[in-house]
Amino acid sequence: MNSKWHSTQLSSLLSGKPRNGLYKGAEYQGVGCRWIKMKDIYGSDFIKNQAMMLIDATPSEIERFGCEDGDLLFGRTSLTLEGIGDCALLCQPRDTPIFESNLFRVRFDRSKADPRFFYYFFKSPQGKELIQSIAKQTAATSITATDLIGLDVPCPDLAEQHKVSGFLHALDDRITLLRETSATLEAIAQALFKSWFVDFDPVRAKAEGLEPEGLDMATAALFPDSFEESELGLVPRGWLASTLDDISDVGIGKTPPRKEAHWFSESPDDMRWVSIRDMGSSGAFLTETSEYLTADAVSRFNVRRVPDNTVLLSFKMTIGRVAITSGEMTTNEAIAHCKITEQSPLASEYIYLHLRQFDYSTLSSTSSIADAVNSKTVKAISILIPDADVAAAFQRTVSVIFDRVKTVQQQAKALTQLRNTLLPRLINGQLRLPEAEVMVEEVCA
Repeated sequence: MNSKWHSTQLSSLLSGKPRNGLYKGAEYQGVGCRWIKMKDIYGSDFIKNQAMMLIDATPSEIERFGCEDGDLLFGRTSLTLEGIGDCALLCQPRDTPIFESNLFRVRFDRSKADPRFFYYFFKSPQGKELIQSIAKQTAATSITATDLIGLDVPCPDLAEQHKVSGFLHALDDRITLLRETSATLEAIAQALFKSWFVDFDPVRAKAEGLEPEGLDMATAALFPDSFEESELGLVPRGWLASTLDDISDVGIGKTPPRKEAHWFSESPDDMRWVSIRDMGSSGAFLTETSEYLTADAVSRFNVRRVPDNTVLLSFKMTIGRVAITSGEMTTNEAIAHCKITEQSPLASEYIYLHLRQFDYSTLSSTSSIADAVNSKTVKAISILIPDADVAAAFQRTVSVIFDRVKTVQQQAKALTQLRNTLLPRLINGQLRLPEAEVMVEEVCA
C-alpha cells in the first residue's frame, strides 16, 4: 500500500449508524414511493432512477428509511458465499426511495470519506474478500451491518479518494457510453429492418404512387409496387416465405456429463462454450463465455463447432435470446445456431435482426412456450426472403453498422478488462494515477 495511505475502521468514516431496511407486506405494494429491493442492486452498480417497485410508506418511514445521493446499499443475505455483500451506490435520485429489509444502508461523513471511493473498494477483490470474512453460513449466507462497519479499510486522504474515484468513474462512464453507442447503432439497424421487411414501407409507398422516403432512386427501384398472398400473409410481390432450416444449417449444441468435471475448463485457451447466461450478458456479438470445453470434450461428444459470425438463438428455459458469434465457439443444448452456407440467400445480420423482432409466442398454442419449443420448432421458424437485389442492398447498409457495433463492443470489452485490472491496484494505492491514465489511453488509441 502507498505509504501515504493508512487503514481505519469503517465506522469512523460514517455519518450515523447503518440502518436495516423496511419490511412491508404485499398489501402495501404497488403505490407510493419507490422501493429498492435486493434484486435491484445486483448487477446495477449505480442506482439512479430506474423503475422500481412502489410501496405505500408513511412520512416517518420515508424519513427513517429514505435514501439519498451517496448512500451505499448492501445485500444482507445470499445463497452463496460469492454473492454475499454485493453493493450498489445511489446516485442523484430524483426523489427519496426507501429500501427493503434484505438490505442495509451505509451513509458516509462527506468530510472524511468519498462514498464512491468506498463503493469501488467493496467491488474490488480485496473488498469482497473482507466481506466474505465476516459472512455467517447457516441456511443462507449472511452479514450484519455491525460486523461490516467493524472492518478495517484502506483510507487515503480525502483529496486522493476523490482523484481515484473520479478516475474510475470516468472510466465507467466511457464504458457506459460505448455500450449505449452499440445499442443505438443496433436500434438503427432494427428500425431499417422493420421498415423494409416488416412494415414494407417502400412497397406501400410505391403501391400508392409515392416515392419511398429515405431511399435513393436506384434502391427504391429494387422494391416491387404490389403485394401477393403467401404463407405469411400479404408480402411484397416476388418475395418468398421460408424457414430457418431452409435458409441456413440449423444445429444444436451439447453439454458433456456435468459429473465429469474434467471435460470443462475456465481457460481461454480451450473452446468457448456458450450458455444462455452468457447470451444474456452479451451485446449483439458474443465474445466471452463463463465456461470452456476441452478439445477432448468437443471431440469425444461430437459437440458442433459454431463458426465465426453465426447467429445463436436460445430456445429452452429462456426463449429468444439472440447473438452473433465473434470467433469459433460451441454451445450447450439450449442454444441453436444458424450456420450460413454458400446456398444461403440471407446473411447472418438479416437473420439476427429477424430473430430479434420475432414473436416467439406464435410458436405455441398453449400457455407454456418453454415446453412447446424444441429443435424441430426452431428449424420451422418462418422467415421472409426478399428479392436478392433488395437483400444485397440491405446487407451493404447494415454490414457497415454491424462492423461498427463489433468495434465498439470490442472497445468496451477492452476497457472493462482494464478497469477490472486497475481497480484493485488503484484502490490500494499500488498504482499511481498517471500510470493508469497512460494505460487507458493506450487501450483507446
